[in-house]
Amino acid sequence: MTDLQYTAASYSHVGMVRKINEDACLDLTWAGLWAVADGMGGHAAGDYVSSLAVDSLRRLPMLDSLAEFADEVRDGLAWVNLTVREETARRGVAMMGSTVVVLAARGDQAIGLWAGDSRLYRLRGGRIERLSHDHSYVQELQDSGLLSEAEARVHPRGNIVTRAIGVEDHLELQAVALQVRPGDTFLLCSDGLTKTAEDLEIGEVLNHADPYQIVRSLVHLGLTRGAPDNITAVVVKAN
Repeated sequence: MTDLQYTAASYSHVGMVRKINEDACLDLTWAGLWAVADGMGGHAAGDYVSSLAVDSLRRLPMLDSLAEFADEVRDGLAWVNLTVREETARRGVAMMGSTVVVLAARGDQAIGLWAGDSRLYRLRGGRIERLSHDHSYVQELQDSGLLSEAEARVHPRGNIVTRAIGVEDHLELQAVALQVRPGDTFLLCSDGLTKTAEDLEIGEVLNHADPYQIVRSLVHLGLTRGAPDNITAVVVKAN
């Protein structure tokens, strides 16, 4: 296992329309753990669910084994899912939920885990690559060839996710195993960014050296385009 050093920064903004920021993020660079959770708009207490998800990750035992730690992430978010389902029933509301995307790293090995349409990207050699695959209604339409990416960003049902914390009794996280190289840059973000900026635009910003300047610039990009939703970005660089 190659000993890589990681630097990171995070930034979250309520946007130009919403009154409450239902996004939450986590930057535990010392522990090799980063996350973004997006409380599902239109549902009760989305900010409660996203904060609960991030807080549960913050309390995990920081194990040296990446595989064992990934299992802790899964177990922790499964507990959040159960807690949210119980709280939904207690409050008597239709649904409370949140998307989630997590990156965990140990040396030159990493794993991405997610449910919903918050995304994980990697910039390598100046080329941006989307590592996650949205669990959403419009993504299914794109996969079927019925919708373009540009059409998906403005689709009236673009906010419907098919997998997320609180949606089903069992939370199914999708995962991707990653070999990290020096110079890799990762981005975790909520859909408030990806619905206002294209992947290539995001990639251009990720080329900058300073993670703090990157997250500020990404959020500013969304704000200049009206930012109808909360915007959150976490940038991680491997050196």
